[in-house]
Amino acid sequence: MFTPRAPVTIVVPTYDEHENLEPLAERIFATLSADHTELLILDDNSPDGTAAEAERLAKKFPIRCVVRRDARGLATAVIAGIAAAQNDVVVVMDADLSHPPEQIPALLNALDNPSVDAAVGSRFVAGGKVDLHWPAHRRLNSWVGRVLARPLTSVRDMMAGFFAFRRQTVRLEALHPVGYKILLELIVRNRWHNVVEVPITFSDRAAGQTKLNIAEQVRYLRHLGRLYTCVLTGGTKRP
Repeated sequence: MFTPRAPVTIVVPTYDEHENLEPLAERIFATLSADHTELLILDDNSPDGTAAEAERLAKKFPIRCVVRRDARGLATAVIAGIAAAQNDVVVVMDADLSHPPEQIPALLNALDNPSVDAAVGSRFVAGGKVDLHWPAHRRLNSWVGRVLARPLTSVRDMMAGFFAFRRQTVRLEALHPVGYKILLELIVRNRWHNVVEVPITFSDRAAGQTKLNIAEQVRYLRHLGRLYTCVLTGGTKRP
């Protein structure tokens, strides 16, 4: 059982993740001390009862659930979670068990260095890997997305959804994401330069269906356009 140096809020955006919440919570709180950890669920009004499941689990674990009825999208859910977090140290991860909760202590240990802006659970550094069951088209989409974003950051897994940072380093008013790649938004808009990548094994989702589709890919391209404009203008514009 790992006890963080400072209390931690784990932000998990959800939409139709009812089946995954209980195993996720069990693995998180088997890894981290419940006395120092808050699990914050940001649910986009899931029709499958995800919020009700979170409320049920809150009787056993330190869980809060915020239901967003007038908004939808992973990136904006994460921003709402950062704003609502009770603690300065924040971990963001997916609900689908593709990210190993057992690696959260490694992210937090990297963040103990005050010069580190963020720690990322990375698939693409030494020791990191992608589960063999991850479909070939998903691997191709990921590779293309990373190639397009490489001029924006030296982080190898800049499209990761599993990362830790200090809330005090985030300028919420500067964030203006499109789609779901919130880490890239945070790196560029907040000018995070010292980002540590911690190797993880990325697994395909345990239950439910992926949210990745053609519309999300188009939104990603729009998002890249905004971030390139931000860099070219020195952050003076927020397209």
